[in-house]
Order: sequence, then C-alpha cells, then structure tokens
Amino acid sequence: MAYGYYPGCSSHGTAKEYDISTKKVCERLGLKLEEVRDWNCCGASPAHATSEELALALPFRNLVLAEKQGLDSIMSTCSACYNRLKVAHETLKKAPEILNRISEIVGEPYNKTLKVIHFLDLISKEFGVEKMKESVIKPLTGLKALSYYGCLLTRPPKLVSIDPDAENPTIMEEIIEALGAETGYWSHKTECCGASFALDRTDIVLRLSNEILKAARFADADCIIVACPLCFANLDMRQSQIASKYGVNYSLPVLFISELMGIAMGMGYKELGIDKHIVSAKNLLKQKDLI
Repeated sequence: MAYGYYPGCSSHGTAKEYDISTKKVCERLGLKLEEVRDWNCCGASPAHATSEELALALPFRNLVLAEKQGLDSIMSTCSACYNRLKVAHETLKKAPEILNRISEIVGEPYNKTLKVIHFLDLISKEFGVEKMKESVIKPLTGLKALSYYGCLLTRPPKLVSIDPDAENPTIMEEIIEALGAETGYWSHKTECCGASFALDRTDIVLRLSNEILKAARFADADCIIVACPLCFANLDMRQSQIASKYGVNYSLPVLFISELMGIAMGMGYKELGIDKHIVSAKNLLKQKDLI
C-alpha cells in the first residue's frame, strides 16, 4: 500500500533535508510514498489570516487531488501543512454547506475518503514504534534529545488528533526512546516559536525562540528534535541573530525526527542532508560516536 505524500513548499525548498531523510527512512522501513501530483501550497498561516474560504480551498484542492489519484491517505511532514489539511478535512466533513461552497470554488467534489496523517502518525500508528525499533543498527545511547512539537501539531485538539494530550504529547518521545536516545519532559515543548512571523515580526520570533532554546539548555539537552520545517528554521537558522540580540550563544543543534531516525539506522551525515544545517551537529554526533 502506498501512502500519499504531500511534501509542501518547505520540503522542496528550505527544508530539502527533511524531504531527503523522510524518503530514505521510509524506503528503509519498506513504506512506499507516492507524491500527490500537481499539489499546491496549503496556505499555512497567510491564507488563514486573509480569508477563511481561501484557507479551506487551498488544502481542499490537495485533498481532492490525492483522492482522484486513488490514494487512501495523505501524509505531511510539516506541522503547518498537516494542520491545514487536517482542519480542512475535519471541517468540511462536518459542514456540508461549507463543503458545497468550497467544492464550487475549486470546481471539484470531495468524497471525504482520505485519512490525513503526519509523518509521526505514519511511524508510530501506521507502521509501529516496536517494528521500527528493529531497524535500529546504531542505538543513540548517551544522546539527550528533547522533542519540540510547537503549537500546530496538537492544536486545535478537537480537529487535530496526533496525540490525545495537546499540552503534553508523547508520540515523538516514544520514537526517540525506541532509537536509544534519552529524552524527557521540559517546559517549552509545545510553546510557539513564532512560525511565519519570522518574515514580518522577527523580533517576536527571536524572543520566543530564545525562550525555547534557553529552556532546552536548562534541561541539559544535547539537541532539539523537530517535526516541522518552520520550527526548524526559527530554532536553527535564527541562533546567530539570537546570540547578537541576547548575548547568548547556544550552538544547540536542531535535527528533524527523520534525520535522527536515519542516524540510528546507520545512514550517513551528508546522506541525510544534515550538513545543510546552520548550527552544525557534526561535533555532537562525533562525540557520541554516531558518525
């Protein structure tokens, strides 16, 4: 069975390493991904802030395309994309009058047959953490990796169902621990990093991201694990700006969950695209004898 893959704009642009590592990990696990043909941007927060109809119509078209392609599911690696696809699916499933209106705008019907999932769902619920554990050939022993969910993976809880506990999810911790790494509770794992405010309110993003990085350091993290390109961009790419503004050089590596999985499966540093990161994880992974 093939899982529909919706990469979203970031995975074909600023977060190519997330796309690369996801495909390599899925191939190793025997999970077939079939990219949704002719997909469009989900709209993320700009569309949501502009028009409710646009915010539904953009992800709706992707749902329609996946359904017409004969796929049973649509999987996203991006929290924002997953959130918009899931919210559109759940909203339109329960509101026939809105569904009719969006169908009219897009010019296509939607039969609501798809399962909308995130990459974490694919690994944890579809494939299974225990089964994934069998693919680990290089346990991440001695690595303290804190999971960062951000605000879009678990909210709004009535529509987004990646974890039953929106404030203290554990789905990513279960995967990290199965890889052999140490994880744990910390105060900022579901706090907002500022997301797309990075473009027009960088000051807000720097303040929020600084608080997240500070909390991770307080919890003695070796690295932060994310499952979203927007979160990654703010926590990895903004560290030099945070250092300039707040006088704190965290130099804290940020890794995608798929990259962490790839390392545990014995894949190479460059092979997974980790060399593309702004804050290098090379020294950390060498010290832990992981590369």
